Amino acid sequence: MTWREVQSIIKTGIVFSDKHDPWHNLALEEYLLNRVKKRDVLLYLWQNQNTVVIGRNQNAWKECRCRLLEEEGGNLARRLSGGGAVYHDLGNLNFTFVMRKELYDLEKQLEVILAAVRSQGIDAEFSGRNDLVVTGKKFSGNAFYLGSPAVYHHGTILVDTDFEKMTRYLQVSKEKIETKGIDSVRSRVINLRQLNSELTINEMKKAMARSFQEKYGGKAEEVILHSNENEEIKRLTDKYSDWDWLYGKTPEFDITFNRRFEWGDIELGLTAKKGYIDRAVIYSDAMNADLIQNIAKKLEGIPFNIDDITGRIKTVDIDAESEKIIYDLVEWIEKKSL
Repeated sequence: MTWREVQSIIKTGIVFSDKHDPWHNLALEEYLLNRVKKRDVLLYLWQNQNTVVIGRNQNAWKECRCRLLEEEGGNLARRLSGGGAVYHDLGNLNFTFVMRKELYDLEKQLEVILAAVRSQGIDAEFSGRNDLVVTGKKFSGNAFYLGSPAVYHHGTILVDTDFEKMTRYLQVSKEKIETKGIDSVRSRVINLRQLNSELTINEMKKAMARSFQEKYGGKAEEVILHSNENEEIKRLTDKYSDWDWLYGKTPEFDITFNRRFEWGDIELGLTAKKGYIDRAVIYSDAMNADLIQNIAKKLEGIPFNIDDITGRIKTVDIDAESEKIIYDLVEWIEKKSL
């Protein structure tokens, strides 16, 4: 089916959050994911106040100066999607595209954002695995969650974010910075207001709404969700604010492997009992969050040796985009000795 044919039957909607609470906003995002109908395409626009959001499989203590963030009134949040840690404040606009798998079109979704930014006189483009850039600097990071049957693609738009706080709270490894060919996190990012001094968050919201309607056709219904009485959103908010979800347990491992690949960082921790792997934990900013978790689950209960570990990793169900991750992990581990 062509997009022209799809446009004649899809129903578009734009959802605005009425809160700046990260746990509520992530709960609302998952609520939309769970409720999106077969022919719906939703654009969700939201903002968090003074928040570090980490990827599904990241170690909170390594990605964020958690104690400092808490002491200064900030919040830590963990999302469903993979990818790396980001800083949110009211100078940043978050977007989420929500739809069923059959309507997912990353190029089209990115074009909505790029067209909105370009409408403000700023020449933006896509770069790397998940970044939108202008003059070679990043103003938007993107991440993805491929559920069943619905999916989402979300990210940031830096309009007037406080970079001092960003660098104050985020902990980025020296290896990752060197891989990017930069000398600091701050030197890699840019606020769109540096290029258009009259740009505001409200204007960016309007530009995103216009672009979304132009790219998908028709007039999108705009909704502000007042969700105080919604029991499902309350339950999801409790999940996102729960200590175990945010921080998890950081056990003592018998052996730990660390490596940075072109697709992301990885830390594999293994605990053994009577010659078998009792627990496997993988911390990673790889984009495919479910794949990383599936690999860890596959390793539990098998003999604690290289051949069994690599053999089991090879049995993980993958798509074409994940082949590189499996190949790299197997090759890397085969060079190790337990």
